[in-house]
Amino acid sequence: MPTAPRILILYAHSASHLSRTNRRLMEAAATVPNVLVHDLYEIYPDFHIDIAQEQSLLSNADLIVFQHPIQWYSMPALLKEWVDVVLEHGWAYGPEGHALHGKDFWLVATTGGTDEAYRESGHHRQRFSAFLPPFQQTVHLCGMRWLPPHILHGAPQADDAAVAAHCEQYRKRLATYPHWPELDAHHESRRHSTDLIPRHTD
Repeated sequence: MPTAPRILILYAHSASHLSRTNRRLMEAAATVPNVLVHDLYEIYPDFHIDIAQEQSLLSNADLIVFQHPIQWYSMPALLKEWVDVVLEHGWAYGPEGHALHGKDFWLVATTGGTDEAYRESGHHRQRFSAFLPPFQQTVHLCGMRWLPPHILHGAPQADDAAVAAHCEQYRKRLATYPHWPELDAHHESRRHSTDLIPRHTD
């Protein structure tokens, strides 16, 4: 029988005990079998990251999730340090860096600004997607597959019902991975493209 997919959630929140939304998201994710929630600020409060241990966790995962609040249009400081030291040349990217090839990547994040704030006429003057290229290029460079992000805008203003619904959607998505419509469409597209390759019989 095929083994169940393994999901690694890299959770980065510098004040998780004060978090309302990200903490609830983390708790919802932890109820899903085959999910490992890896709390970076709890494990590495001194920012001294065990590179070998982190690379081992990544190697064993099928889906890699970054879960965190958006801070200054990017990721929290410890997660940026993690990217800098763990995703090494020759391991994660470069001519000999194939360790992450073929894995799936999912960004799960919250923003302080509302959806309306992330518009050309809004406070941030850009759609939220305009701030994603550094994430997307990192994923591409490492040979992973970018999946549509799971974002809750205006998290501080969201009511309990909205937060609960967002957490439940997160839990369900994790529980049903890899049977997601976008992944099914990807596999179907690849199957059809393969079917178009001429086959010769001698």
